Amino acid sequence: MVISWFIYIIEAQNGSLYTGITTDVQRRWREHQGMGAKSAKAAKFFRTSKPKSILYIELAKDRSEASKKEAQIKKLTKQKKLALVKSSGNKINEFKFNQ
Repeated sequence: MVISWFIYIIEAQNGSLYTGITTDVQRRWREHQGMGAKSAKAAKFFRTSKPKSILYIELAKDRSEASKKEAQIKKLTKQKKLALVKSSGNKINEFKFNQ
């Protein structure tokens, strides 16, 4: 069975940006919001400001590629991350994801 890995960027209510990877974006979104049985798995990042919206999702071929891309994105400035989001054409709907 092939597992799909995704890189994502979430905007917090205070305007800061969080980058992460997951195999299930919807589950991870709920965890970050503090919902569901595994809400304790939310990133510590969201203790100071709750998640507002998912700005970016990218499909990776495997976990290694996703981790490398995540590290690259995390090194970017906020302005460059927002430029990445804008250049992606906001294709979140292609993943049939409802926030």
